[in-house]
Amino acid sequence: MPGVVAVVWALLPPLKANEALLPLPLWAVVLLSGLQTAVLLALAVAVGVWLAPRVGLRAPVVSSWLVGQPIGPALRVQSLPGIVGGVVGAAWLWVLSQVAPAALQPSDPASAMPLVVKLLYGGITEELLVRWGVMTLLLWLGWRMVQRGQGQPGKGLVAGAVLLSALLFALGHLPAAQALAGALTVPIVVFVLVGNTAFGLVAGWLYARHGVEAAILAHVLAHLLSSPLL
Repeated sequence: MPGVVAVVWALLPPLKANEALLPLPLWAVVLLSGLQTAVLLALAVAVGVWLAPRVGLRAPVVSSWLVGQPIGPALRVQSLPGIVGGVVGAAWLWVLSQVAPAALQPSDPASAMPLVVKLLYGGITEELLVRWGVMTLLLWLGWRMVQRGQGQPGKGLVAGAVLLSALLFALGHLPAAQALAGALTVPIVVFVLVGNTAFGLVAGWLYARHGVEAAILAHVLAHLLSSPLL
């Protein structure tokens, strides 16, 4: 659960700065925040483990490791698409940084989210939550409703699950944008939705086509490669 630890770590400074306004002691708020993230992550992982094989979605590296097979071949197959996705994602993050609304720019650069949090929570935890959990569930629901659970999900269902999960991924970033900007204006909402949906489509396609590890690799690299540029 390194992503859970990372997000709790990121929450500590703002929570401590506003400790007098908290409804509970600081330690309780931190504990509850960590538990909430951990429970959601556990549910997402369980959903993926249960449903992904039924709809043709995979975690090839983990699957190979669990059955005692070498993970090298699975890693090699996913490395190139994951790296390409990471480079595309990093370029997109740089473009977004050039056109971001002023209200979303941190007034103090030192207050920006630490890179380790972006890598562990954004790169790993978010992919397990949104792609492995939510996207898998959406595809399974569509497959059950449209195809009555017969055969493999059609391309249209897969594309729909990729799109819907990308939109949910983007919507999930609105609370953080509101906390940073103070108010959700139309330009801010459009910026957040377009920016995150675009990368969500890349990550979703990588998951559907190559496996969840490719999406994780792309997300991690997008943050890592873009960090010196932002």
